[in-house]
Amino acid sequence: MGNTWTTRAETGADIAAVRAINLAAFPTPAEADLVDTLRADPTAWLDGLSLVAVDEADRPVGHALLTRCHIDAVPALCLAPCAVRPEHQRSGAGAAAVRAALAAARSAGEHHVVVLGHPAYYPRFGFTRASAHGIGLTVDVPDEALMALSLDDGHPLPGGTVRFAAPFGI
Repeated sequence: MGNTWTTRAETGADIAAVRAINLAAFPTPAEADLVDTLRADPTAWLDGLSLVAVDEADRPVGHALLTRCHIDAVPALCLAPCAVRPEHQRSGAGAAAVRAALAAARSAGEHHVVVLGHPAYYPRFGFTRASAHGIGLTVDVPDEALMALSLDDGHPLPGGTVRFAAPFGI
């Protein structure tokens, strides 16, 4: 399939496949369990913001999830987790799922996204260091690992402390 991937919103029929993607991509089952835990939390889960990249047979091979968080009192989204089956890594499946998730968030009227992630990966989507916008956490992480993105020019990123959904444990 190369670098051209079809993406779509996750459906109930995809739950097992998304779990398999996360089990294959993350080093521990606890990390893979995060999606199931978020799915069960009505304050974190937002319908339509769990996106999959699928192969020619419509089987999910990549997954990106946006969940509710807040920057102080301002509603925002958190991009986490993003995973790809090992045999499809570096094929563009993850990037396609992330782009589709960000597009779905824009369409849903969301304005801000934060991510704790690899500083060499997420800037390609427009993420910048959160600290440059006065955004931080209550726990220590490398400055370059917390990034933020405004989904539209009309809503600049607010400063403040990110509060993640309870399943993140932060």
